[in-house]
Amino acid sequence: MADRVFALIDCNSFYASCERVFRPDLLRTPIVVLSNNDGCVIARSADAKPFVKMGAPYFQIRDVLEKHGILAFSSNYALYGDMSQRVMTVIEGLVPALEVYSIDEAFAEFTGIPRGQVEALGRTLRAQVLKLTGIPTGVGIAGTKTLAKLANHAAKRWQRQTGGVVDILDPERRDKLLRAVDVSEVWGIGRRMTEHLQAMNIKTAWDLAQADAWTLRSKFSVVVEKTARELRGTSCLELEEAAAPKQEICCSRMFGKRLKELAPIREAVATYAARACEKLRSQGSSCKRVRVSIRTGMFNPDEPKFARGEVMELPYPTDDTRLITKAAVQGLEALYRPGFAFSKAEILLLDLRRRGEYTDDLFAPVQPAATERVMGVLDSINARWGRGTLRPAGVPATPEWGMRRDLMSQSYTTRLDQLLRVQS
Repeated sequence: MADRVFALIDCNSFYASCERVFRPDLLRTPIVVLSNNDGCVIARSADAKPFVKMGAPYFQIRDVLEKHGILAFSSNYALYGDMSQRVMTVIEGLVPALEVYSIDEAFAEFTGIPRGQVEALGRTLRAQVLKLTGIPTGVGIAGTKTLAKLANHAAKRWQRQTGGVVDILDPERRDKLLRAVDVSEVWGIGRRMTEHLQAMNIKTAWDLAQADAWTLRSKFSVVVEKTARELRGTSCLELEEAAAPKQEICCSRMFGKRLKELAPIREAVATYAARACEKLRSQGSSCKRVRVSIRTGMFNPDEPKFARGEVMELPYPTDDTRLITKAAVQGLEALYRPGFAFSKAEILLLDLRRRGEYTDDLFAPVQPAATERVMGVLDSINARWGRGTLRPAGVPATPEWGMRRDLMSQSYTTRLDQLLRVQS
């Protein structure tokens, strides 16, 4: 059997890169992207990183951004999601197998490709993604997924020297990189784990690779043991081409402003429930319980605090937006207390079950066949004409409480009225 070969393709500063694709005038302008309600920094272009920390509150750094000529954008999730799909489509057409790991990175299987062509394929991938989507990427190639992640880190860190592609299939190159990289940069090793490992004099990726695997397993977990084995070149993690169905589905948003009345909070809960149900049906699942929760802002010492949730049992496993929304609203009405300024609501679908994977009592109620047809029509119309074209009556088209995004760019690829215009 041929030795395993993996590649990790990771988009560079993905959110910021998406903003630049349709704005070539921003190619040399530092960019930051803000979280919901323009709260804090969640993404930075490389040239903005020296001046802005990740997570910095926007209201505190406006002067810093202006001083260094850094442009801020609200999160444009429709644009980012569509650009991600385009990137993954390009990659999928060039590799034998693909695992989409997150919105901006994917593992590819290179096993079986002649050794002399592996790096060339990595450079072809990078060039094609840039040509067809405008998104720059880094490519790391190695014999395990953990090493590929580390190689990708090197490709982005030393981009000028490497051209954005690093191949560490050669043991000498692999060991040289392991000695040069801090253990904190290893995939899956967080801040607290780094502190524990450093206390054991494990300071680099090389040190972790040389550590006794059974000691790591007994002292920490089997995950850390597998990480060490992967750093040595033993493949322990397979490519997951099909994502496993989620065991819980959550839809949670901060309101664009504080809400004190029940009516707008009810609209928000209905909206979040409808979105959660879309996700539920997309993976072919039903749910038996729904949890609704609301809370106030928790950091203003002058505001009274409130945070509670309510779990509602459904009469049968269902993916019916109407039934789930009704239960969520009933839970909200039991939770709501006047006199508080609420800042957030959350819908959590629990006890998820794939169709055909559960057996109820013979006389227990089941979801009517007509419901499946109604939900199928709802999803097909929205898939063709855009989300929200057909929606429950309790879900407003443009809510006053909607998320604040004052600095959002156009949805260049998902809305006809915001397509890029070229003037002659």
